Amino acid sequence: MQVYTYSEARQKLALVLEQAENTGKVLIRRKDGRTFALVPERNIFSPLDIPSIKAKITTQEIVDIVREGRER
Repeated sequence: MQVYTYSEARQKLALVLEQAENTGKVLIRRKDGRTFALVPERNIFSPLDIPSIKAKITTQEIVDIVREGRER
């Protein structure tokens, strides 16, 4: 795991972010000795997330279709 000083992290921010993405974690150490972890945020998508569509159908038509399907 890579450790950068605060000044290095500021000067090489793009590199630090890329390294955090590749390795999962980068540490940044301040002059006073405190250390902070830079961890990439993971985007978690549900398999149920699907794009919506624009349909020219009324609520009543949808209800009728569902009822018809349940009658079968």
